[in-house]
Amino acid sequence: MGEAPSSKPFRVEEATIADLHDAIKAGRTTCTDVVRQYLARARAFNGVATVLVTPDGAAAPERPGAVRAGAPLKFPTATVEASSFLPDLDSYKGPPLEYGRMEPTASDPDVFQQYGMIAGIPDGDQLNALATLNIRGERSVTCKGDFDRHPSLGLLPPGAPPVCEYFRQLPDALETAEALDKAFGRNPDLDKMPMYGVVFSFKDPFDTKDMRSTGAGDAAYDIDFPARDHLLVEQLRNKGAIIYAKALNTEYNGRAGNPGGRNHPAKVLPSTLGYQRSSWAGNPVNPYDTTRSASLGSSSGSGVSVSANLVMASLGEETRASTRGPANHNAVALILPHKAMLGFDGGAIGADIYCDRSGILCRTLADCAKVLDALKDPDQGYYDPRDPFTTVPRASVLSSGYAPHAAHSGEPGALKGIRLGVIRESMLIRQNSKTEEPIVTAVAREIKTVLGGTLGAALVESSDPLWPRDPKIELMRTDFRRALAQLVPVFMPDLLFRLGRDGKPLFKEFAAAIEPTEFVPGKIFGSGAMKPIDYLVALAEGTITPPINLDIATIQQQQLANTFRFHIPQYLARRAADWKKAGFTETLTDFAALNARSKYWGDDQRAAFKNWEEVSDPRNPLGGRQGVDERIMLRELLRRADMMVIYENRLDALVRLHTPWPPGIIGHAYQYDIESNLSPESLYGPNAGLTEVLVPAGYVTTTYDPVYKLNDDRTRYVSAASHVPTTIAAPGLPFSLVFRAEPGREDVLLEIASAYEAASKRRIPPPRFGPLA
Repeated sequence: MGEAPSSKPFRVEEATIADLHDAIKAGRTTCTDVVRQYLARARAFNGVATVLVTPDGAAAPERPGAVRAGAPLKFPTATVEASSFLPDLDSYKGPPLEYGRMEPTASDPDVFQQYGMIAGIPDGDQLNALATLNIRGERSVTCKGDFDRHPSLGLLPPGAPPVCEYFRQLPDALETAEALDKAFGRNPDLDKMPMYGVVFSFKDPFDTKDMRSTGAGDAAYDIDFPARDHLLVEQLRNKGAIIYAKALNTEYNGRAGNPGGRNHPAKVLPSTLGYQRSSWAGNPVNPYDTTRSASLGSSSGSGVSVSANLVMASLGEETRASTRGPANHNAVALILPHKAMLGFDGGAIGADIYCDRSGILCRTLADCAKVLDALKDPDQGYYDPRDPFTTVPRASVLSSGYAPHAAHSGEPGALKGIRLGVIRESMLIRQNSKTEEPIVTAVAREIKTVLGGTLGAALVESSDPLWPRDPKIELMRTDFRRALAQLVPVFMPDLLFRLGRDGKPLFKEFAAAIEPTEFVPGKIFGSGAMKPIDYLVALAEGTITPPINLDIATIQQQQLANTFRFHIPQYLARRAADWKKAGFTETLTDFAALNARSKYWGDDQRAAFKNWEEVSDPRNPLGGRQGVDERIMLRELLRRADMMVIYENRLDALVRLHTPWPPGIIGHAYQYDIESNLSPESLYGPNAGLTEVLVPAGYVTTTYDPVYKLNDDRTRYVSAASHVPTTIAAPGLPFSLVFRAEPGREDVLLEIASAYEAASKRRIPPPRFGPLA
């Protein structure tokens, strides 16, 4: 006979919050044992995961890395020769390429990091998902080593910064676990502490008072940890969570773009695909294929750490793909509440304050929902006084909580009576392209057989010229194209006057129909007879055919707003003010100091951040497109379009594919030269600020990855489609379904999504990173 289940040792791999609490109450584990298990997995799998790309493939010198999980990181000395994937390199005539190299960091000159071009390691055994572990002596550069000596061990060594006396009073993750065990043993009050013993990672920008917090940047702060927690971190700490690690991410949440200016890079990178990268902590990789992007979205370490069982749960941040991408490419669940039910920018470094918001990543929706309930303060709710975006209507927050709605059993017919809108625009296959075929084919089958067949939902599909209609599925009578035609004239009429990259009208049918009109200062277009305002009336009333490209992909592009220049100084000033109140001084307080005391893994970011430093006006140049205005108008337009489609078709919710593209190969060509491989349609939810719930939906074992080619004048590498298949080892590369509804309808959304999750059971843990012996 085997052991009785109650006597089996508890293992953290694939464990849920309920599993953990049951094991603690049964005496099968302790908080301390759980943290030790996660530390063992960090030692096994959380090392350097990339190699340098060099001109000749020559070995790199050995250099010391930061201490992590008790030992210094070891960098591979093997490198990849650039010509192995950059064709005709000897004919390249563009700016100098920024080849890979090892350099000391700005934060700690004794610690080195990879700069310039990098690549993943085939069949690698490291992931580099967690940048900082909350372990005494390695959780801060300011107070590293003996400067973080436990108070019981005596005085600090000479030369320790005064703030380290304060810092060392804060227990690390192991000490916190030991204190919980001592105080509560097998009988924690789970009503007061619903996150008891749950081990969390946090995207690095979330301020944590007991760990280095720099937005993943390599910036030499006087004090590299903040004086106080982000409000969400504080809530979880108060609810019994173990604040264990900072998850690695693309620094500054995707590097924030470039506002333009007089600063230009001295060297260039052919691509930054898969560079979900921190100048301090390096680059993570995908646990299902270690040559590929950990995610297309900056909260990559959050997704990888949850998927590979390096933590139980993680908080990420999304601007436009930064939690959905990590969830999608790592086969984990996500609840991304509407903007900004959960605050972010009040105690964190963001990228675009109009879109930044917090998301919850776990291996099950039930756990995501439990975390969401735990983040609510009993008095203030989800409101954060330091984040003005949390001033959301109270009716948009469920008074009953979220967890009860995320526990559907998924029995056959469970969604009978539910009408689900299928957004086919997310599943398009471009002409002469094979890249999208594997995932689109698989997800179309999944939606029809599981959501429609097994669960019994009534499916209603939108239309698009590139989508071959399924005659067995009901067609929307008002789809997104028709909704935009009615709404754009009212909510965002200036959309129609946009110019493309070629300087010509983006919507050609509009220009052909109207009389000569100034589109932007000094640019007159129009070859018809209609007045523009009369065209808008005809468009709204349906008496004129809409432009062929007036669709939910084309309208997502926005002018970069100057708000990053506002947000960074605000964050730095608040952080310094917090320390001043505590009696300590932080002198990194503005953009100039940030640049002077930072290093960046790519010279393109150095140039961009110098341009950000020199921005002085919150507005974009007068007479041109205004980024802030566009964000506000587009959000209103998209929310109205969703609701028109929902009302007109009597829908309960919408479902879409997150992306038709697999995670790209690190450092290789973009898809269609779209930076970061972000399909335009996928930006709808973030730009609208709507609640989205992701659930793993399957895997594909074939990809068609784009390749590089030189452009005609040989000055730049561009993307070329490939019809050559690559076979991926089982289970393959994951993809996800995304469920969406308006704020306040998350109860229905979670019931639909959790029914699908229970019925499909698609998640498979990454095989290379399974249980330790």
